Amino acid sequence: MSILVTGSAGHLGEGVVRTLRAQGKKAIGLDIQPSAFTDLVGSIVDRGFVEKAMEGVVHVIHTATLHKPHVGTHSKQDFIDTNISGTLNLLEEAASANVNSFVFTSTTSVFGEAMNPQPGQPAAWVTEELTPIPKNIYGVTKLAAENLCELLHRKSSMPIIVLRTSRFFPEDDDNALIRQEYDTVNVQALELLYRRLDIEDAVNVHLLALEKAASVGFGKFIVSATTPFAKEDLSMLRENAPEVISKYFPDCKSLFEKKGWKIFPNIERVYDSKLATKELGWQPGYDFAYVLQCLREGMDFRSPLAIEVGSKGYHQEQFDQGPYPVEI
Repeated sequence: MSILVTGSAGHLGEGVVRTLRAQGKKAIGLDIQPSAFTDLVGSIVDRGFVEKAMEGVVHVIHTATLHKPHVGTHSKQDFIDTNISGTLNLLEEAASANVNSFVFTSTTSVFGEAMNPQPGQPAAWVTEELTPIPKNIYGVTKLAAENLCELLHRKSSMPIIVLRTSRFFPEDDDNALIRQEYDTVNVQALELLYRRLDIEDAVNVHLLALEKAASVGFGKFIVSATTPFAKEDLSMLRENAPEVISKYFPDCKSLFEKKGWKIFPNIERVYDSKLATKELGWQPGYDFAYVLQCLREGMDFRSPLAIEVGSKGYHQEQFDQGPYPVEI
């Protein structure tokens, strides 16, 4: 059984290939960049290359993409070519090859402006029912690719799962004010409350999606670490997030103070991943409760896979003002 993994030189793609190979499964890594986890070097925009890559493939996990950090360095046409045309090439060739299942890595960025509450409004509760309002070409093209997935499912009956992933990258935040005010690990620990997942959990949900695709048929799922918050917390999260966090985790403040960390004064959105846990059987292992457990025991809260994959960045060149050339 061959599983084609696109984007195998990237964070998630490498994590998927590493995990599949460790399980003794045949994973074929495909990427435009050579790497230890890439077997086929080429572009998904090249239809002929994609057709050849699909030979003998039973499942596809499509993680390859231009990301939000590329908005400042790539044209809108580049995004359309890779994220839309490249995805269409993979979908149509997978359907022609009678692939058993197709898993597409999308992003919570498709929701865009819908996640930004107005002043005085409660934090946004983000579920699959929220109507996306993309705010940049990244979100626009990922949403279009999601729609192509649904169209190809209807036309071919190929089982397709769309996973709208929250943040799992280890790089610094793209917001300069956040970088100035908080240490990177401090930010990423807090984000596990509402908008982040560990890469090991991200990999696991992709593999579960392969198994469940046939029974689901087509589905879109938000995947993020399980939040402790409830809808009744949303107003207070905008006003006084530390108070809400202390309600669920009374020793959080003292643990953070010992580490020299700070708590965000407010939170503007919360991702709800209940549908993925219900329909895919996914149970994230790395959440905020685990962070606090690690702080008590003096451990790193990242998974072994997150440490192995490490930081990759998104560009070949270095930038003076943060990890990306512009604020996104």
